[in-house]
Amino acid sequence: MNKISVIVPCFNEEEALPVYYREMIRVMRKMPEVEFELLFVDDGSTDRTLEILRNLHETDARCRYLSFSRNFGKEAALYAGLQNAQGDYVATMDVDLQDPPGLLPEMYRILKEEPYDSVATRRSTRTGEPKVRSFLSESFYKLINCISKTEIVSGARDYRLMKRKMVDAVLGMSEYNRFSKGIFEWVGFRTKWLEFQNVGRCAGETKWSVKKLFFYSLEGITGFSVAPLSLASVIGIIFCVLAFLMVMAIIVRTLIWGDPVSGWPSLACIIFFVSGIQLFCTGIVGQYLSKTYLETKHRPIFILKDSSEEKRETHEKVSV
Repeated sequence: MNKISVIVPCFNEEEALPVYYREMIRVMRKMPEVEFELLFVDDGSTDRTLEILRNLHETDARCRYLSFSRNFGKEAALYAGLQNAQGDYVATMDVDLQDPPGLLPEMYRILKEEPYDSVATRRSTRTGEPKVRSFLSESFYKLINCISKTEIVSGARDYRLMKRKMVDAVLGMSEYNRFSKGIFEWVGFRTKWLEFQNVGRCAGETKWSVKKLFFYSLEGITGFSVAPLSLASVIGIIFCVLAFLMVMAIIVRTLIWGDPVSGWPSLACIIFFVSGIQLFCTGIVGQYLSKTYLETKHRPIFILKDSSEEKRETHEKVSV
C-alpha cells in the first residue's frame, strides 16, 4: 500500500486546525487504498496550535507534528516537513483550506496513471482578494519571469503532490534562503498543473501582510535571478557615458559663449539624481552580499523544540 505524507505548516492556526482535520478525514475516507500521514509543522505558534496538535496525535496516530523553537517562516516549515516525511508520495498544503484537500484523489490518480512526477496547483481567479494585492502579485510573476531563467507559473500555490524522487531532489538544495516555488521549478521533473478558483480562508486571519509578501518576493528575485546586478552595471555604464557627453558639451559651450556662473540649481539636481542611482545600485549589490553572508554562516534552517516522535519515545521509556 502506497503512503502519502501531507505536510501542513501552521502558525497560530488554532481556529483552522479542527476544520482542516475534519475535511482531511473526509478525503482520506475516499482513498482507502492509500495510507496517510498528516505531518503538521508548528512554526513557533503563540496560541493553542501546539496543544491541538498534541491532542490530534493522541487521538489519531496518522497525525504527527514538529514544533519549532521560534518562528522560522513557512519556507523552513516546508523544508522540515520534507525532511521528516515518510511517504512514497509527499503533498504540501496550507491549513486554512485555501488549498482544497478534495483535489488530492485526482492528483494521486494522475501520478499513478500518467507520466508525471508532480501535480501542482494554481489559482485561475483571485476573486475575493484585495485588488492592490492581486495587482502586486501578478506584477511579481511577470517581473520574475522576465529576469529569471526559472519560469514560475502565475498564481502557483505551494499545494502539490510529488513523487519521492522529486522530494529527494528538493532536499538536496539545502540553501538557507529558500523560495520553494522557484526550487520546485528549478529541480525540473515533469509537472502537471491543475487550476481551481480562489477559495477564502476557512477560519482565522492571513499571516501574510503586504510587507511580508514584499520581502518574500525579494527572496524569489535574488534567489533565482542575477539580472538586478547586471542592471546596476548597465545603469553605471549609461551614466558614465552621459557624464562624458556632458563634460564635452560644457567644454564646447565654454569655448563658444564663455563661462557664466548660472546653472547651479540644475547642477545640484543632477548631483542628487546621480547619487541616488549610485545608492540604489549599491543597495542591489548589498542584497546579494547579505544572502551570501547568511549562506556562509551555515546556520540551521530550523530548530526543533518538540515533536510527536520525541513524545512517543518518552512514552515508551515510561512504559518499560
